[in-house]
Amino acid sequence: MQFTFGTYTILEQIIPNQIIQTLKKQKYHRIGNHSAVKRCKWLYESLVNGRVCYKEKFYGIKSHQCLQMTPSLYSCTQQCLFCWRVQSGDLQVTWDEMKLPPLNQPEEIVNASIKAQEKILSGYKGHPRVDLRKLTEANQPKNVAISLTGEPTLYSNISELIRAYRQKDFTVFLVTNGTLPDKLAKLSQDPTQLYISLCAPNEQIYNNICQPLMPNSWEHLNSSLELLQSFKCNTALRMTLVKNYNMSNIDEYAKLVKKANPTYIETKAYMHIGFSNLRLKFNNMPQFAEVKTFAEELAEKTGYNIINESTDSRVILLSTKTKKQQEP
Repeated sequence: MQFTFGTYTILEQIIPNQIIQTLKKQKYHRIGNHSAVKRCKWLYESLVNGRVCYKEKFYGIKSHQCLQMTPSLYSCTQQCLFCWRVQSGDLQVTWDEMKLPPLNQPEEIVNASIKAQEKILSGYKGHPRVDLRKLTEANQPKNVAISLTGEPTLYSNISELIRAYRQKDFTVFLVTNGTLPDKLAKLSQDPTQLYISLCAPNEQIYNNICQPLMPNSWEHLNSSLELLQSFKCNTALRMTLVKNYNMSNIDEYAKLVKKANPTYIETKAYMHIGFSNLRLKFNNMPQFAEVKTFAEELAEKTGYNIINESTDSRVILLSTKTKKQQEP
C-alpha cells in the first residue's frame, strides 16, 4: 500500500521504476515521494512468539509498539557493503542517491506512517498465536526508529519530523551515519536517543567498507563524533562488525569513542541479509562470541562497562552506566 500526497510524475524521472517495484515486493509501505514504513521482524516475533528486540531488553522500548521508518527511502551518502538496502547499481540500474524527490511535509509523513503501521497490523487479527493484548497496544505505537534505510539527515525537515513525532508522545531513536555534521549541528529538536554509526577505526577501512559518496566523509564523520556530546539526549555509537573487514584496530576505535563520549556503545554483528548478499559472504557474519571478544577488548581500552547483551541479535551494550536496563 502506498500513501501519496498529490501526484508527482517527477518521482519516476528520478528513481527507476524497477527499484520502486522491488521495494514494493519487499513490503516497504511507501509514503509520499521519499519515505517508507516496513514491518520489523521483531514486531512479528513479539506479537506471535513472545520474543523481543534487544532495544526492549536494553532500553525498555516495547517491540510491539515500535514503528520502523525512513524519510530517505532512495537516498544515502554511503554505499556500505554490509547494508541490506538496494543500492544504485545492485540491479543493473542506477540513480543519484544524493538527490531527494520533491519533499513531503513532516506532519503528512508522521500521520501516514501511523496509518501504514495500522495496515501492517491488520494482517495479524486472524493469526491463531497472536497476543491479543499486545496487538491492541501495538495499534498505539510509542516509539519510532528513524533508521530503516538511507540517511535520514538528507531530509531537510528532519528536526520538524522529530518534533512532529514527539508531539504525538513518541520516543524517537534517530540513526545517522554522521556524514552531514552541519545537519546535526542545526537540529532544533533532540531525539530521545541519537545514534551515529561508527563502522571503521580509520579512514582506509572506512573508505573500503562504507564507500562514501561524498568527498571528505571521514572528516565529516569525525566532526559529528565531536558534536555528539553536545546533545542533551542519550547518545550511542553503533558498530556493525564485519568479519575480516573492521574487527581489528581496537586502539583506534577507542580514540574515536573518547572523542564522542557517548552514553552507549552497541557492538553488533553484521547480518547476511537483503542486498548485502551481493557484496559480502555468509562467513563475514561474526559469531556472538567474536562480537563479545571485540566488546571486551573495547571496554578494556575505553573504560566502558559491558552492561547487557543479546545473543539472538549478536549485540553487546557498553556504557559508563552500570544499570542493566535503561528507560528512554
